[in-house]
This record gives sequence, structure tokens and C-alpha cells, in this order.
Amino acid sequence: MWSHRAWQGRFLAHPLPAEERLRHYAGWCDAVEGNTTFYATPARESVASWAEQTDPEFRFVVKLPKLITHERRLGDVGDALRGFLEAIEPLGPRAHALWIQLPGSFGPTDVPVLARFLRRLPDSHRYAVEVRHPAFFDDPRSARLLEETLTTVAAEWVPFDTTTFFQSPPTSDAERDAWVKKPRVPLRSVALTDRPIVRYLGRDDPERTVEGWQHWVEVVAGWLREGRSPTFFVHTPDNAEAPLLARRFHDEVRGRVPELAPLPVPIPIEPMTLF
Repeated sequence: MWSHRAWQGRFLAHPLPAEERLRHYAGWCDAVEGNTTFYATPARESVASWAEQTDPEFRFVVKLPKLITHERRLGDVGDALRGFLEAIEPLGPRAHALWIQLPGSFGPTDVPVLARFLRRLPDSHRYAVEVRHPAFFDDPRSARLLEETLTTVAAEWVPFDTTTFFQSPPTSDAERDAWVKKPRVPLRSVALTDRPIVRYLGRDDPERTVEGWQHWVEVVAGWLREGRSPTFFVHTPDNAEAPLLARRFHDEVRGRVPELAPLPVPIPIEPMTLF
């Protein structure tokens, strides 16, 4: 995501060689969703470059490949999982959580499969699970079953909040595309661990995005006061203003929790001059 075309020349210097783009992104935000790993396990050399471009405190929430989660649905994945873990090893402490996004068809009857998979994972990583089956949100028994399964292995449940996005019909091509692709699930804001992770989808109108996240400002501030260390990702359908919005969200939370550390100072887009 750190190579998003709409950011080049605005938030990130342009042109930039591939091995510098993440470094510039890390001047705006101190965490990133590793979504590209969903499509293929990255080369270890590429991951080593990611580590070189970021501080040890930078957070990668890295998605497991779809081969593991969607195609094989967590079964018979030993070799694929070992290859993935070896590939991301250079991240070291930057691997904040491994993100297990499950397909919408993965429902309550599949929870025993998830439980077996989670129990076999190495304890060298933290894990976070995103589900999209409606029953986990509509049926209290199914939600409780999943919570108990995750709590047993100290894994987090990642909510993807699309409620603001689906409040009114789309008004742009990017919103129309997201309208048919993004999940419609009820709002969930319960943390299971000391490292909650939230994915929030707003609208292409920044002010509507800000209006919709007010609930999360209070929730995240509360988590911080409880001693938790949340990670909050801000999305819009076109993501054109996402770095600015992420920093604005952080500022709003910091207004309620002043001891929260500021985000880094972005690398200047243009070279510094004396005049």
C-alpha cells in the first residue's frame, strides 16, 4: 500500500526507487497492512528490504496467503505456512501480528478447523483473525464460540468496520467498486487482547469519514487508558487522503490521551533549501 499512485508527489517524493518507498510512507504512519502477502508469499530479500526501511517499532500486520486461508481453508497447509514464516522472518519485532482473514463462507461450523490451526501455530508470533460470515455478528452463540477459541490462544478478533461506508449509496467510481466488494457486517468494538487491531472504511468525502470514526476515537482512547496498544487502520474507497486521515485520527485520540506519542515527522517531498 505504500506505493499508492495517488500519494506520489503529494505524500511521498516522486519518483522514488522501490527500496525507498516504504521508508517515506513510514514518515507518515507507524503501521501498515501487509495485504500484498495475501496474493503470494514475498521473497525473503524483499522482506529484508522492508525491515531495513523501517524502525524496529514500526508495525506490520501481515496477511497470510490466500492459499492457506481461502483455497485450502486452513487444512493441509504445513509447507505453505513454513515457507511464509521463513519469508517474513527478517521483519523481526516489526511483525506486530499475523493476520488471518477468512472467507465469508467460513462460518461457525468451521471454528473447530480454525481452533486446530491456531493451536499448531508457533508462539513466536501474535495472531489476529478477521471473519466475515454474518452468523459471527448476528448469533451470540456463534460469536461466543469464536471469542472463546481466539482467547484460548491469545489471538485477536479484527473488526472491519464498514458501517459508515454503507450508510448511503456510492457517489464515485471507487465507492461503487467498494460497494460490491466490501463486507456488510455489524459494528463490533470488543478487544480480546492487549493488542486490538481495527480496520475502518470511510467514504471518499473526508468529512464523512471523520464523522463516522468518532465512535472509534472514544474506543481507542479507552483502550489506551486500559494499558492496551491498539492499531487502527483508516481506509477510504480511493485511499487518496488516507495518510492525512490516519494522522488526523491519531491527533483526535491524542487530544483525549495526551501521553500518546506523536507520529513521526514526514520526510520532505522536496529537498530542504536555505531560502
